[in-house]
Amino acid sequence: MNNKRNTLKFLAHSAFAVAMAASFSGSLLAQDKPLKIGVTAGPHAQIFEQVKKIAEKDGLKIQIVEFSDYIQPNAALAAGDLDANSYQHKPFLDQQVKDRGYKIVSVGYTVNFPIGIYSKKVKSLKELKEGARFGIPNDPTNGGRVLLVLQDQGLIKLKPEAGLKATPLDVTDNPKKIKFVELDAAQLPRSLDDLDAAAINTNYALPAGLSPARDAIAQEAAKSPYVNLLAVREQDKDKPWVGKLVKAYQSEEIRKFIQAEFKGAVLTGF
Repeated sequence: MNNKRNTLKFLAHSAFAVAMAASFSGSLLAQDKPLKIGVTAGPHAQIFEQVKKIAEKDGLKIQIVEFSDYIQPNAALAAGDLDANSYQHKPFLDQQVKDRGYKIVSVGYTVNFPIGIYSKKVKSLKELKEGARFGIPNDPTNGGRVLLVLQDQGLIKLKPEAGLKATPLDVTDNPKKIKFVELDAAQLPRSLDDLDAAAINTNYALPAGLSPARDAIAQEAAKSPYVNLLAVREQDKDKPWVGKLVKAYQSEEIRKFIQAEFKGAVLTGF
């Protein structure tokens, strides 16, 4: 009887030990799994290659996933295919959350890309002729951002209540009768030959060989609501790896890299 009882105790202890080992092993495997971070090609990807190196020193393994548009990184994050993304500013995220119901939140600021206006046909906005074809991003936040720049430059006037989400329908005064051509932001550099001018986000301008400092005929003010951010799912915002990721990005090493690599075309927002 005692032998049977001892055998049962042994089996129970063994089962408990195996379960604990499996749990511990699973925990290790979970930690060893790289974090998938979505970025757009260009500066965001370049910067995150450096963040990856710094984060690894703090025990984070990162896999960078590049996208060629502004819509998919949030869709992938919301679906659980990414752990975080780094490519958008708050007005864009707020609009996406409103339109699509994503439970995605900002956990830290990253960089600012003052949007530039480029042209292969004129050297200043004053030279634009009547009826000029002007390219702007077709997403509400970046399109409105460009219209505000044009208003600041005196080319158009907008309805006072339009705010950050202004569209061409909100233009109340357009002396040059500018024709707004709304295109995907990534297409604007390639469409520059067919337009009189276009507003191009810096993260798409730089890979196309356009320097904001050298080539832009006008530029957004550096201080704006459009500082980019790191975003995660709401359920993950308090997890330890999030704090480590933000710390790695907002490090002095990254600040120095951005200043040296982009020479003012990309500004730190932290």
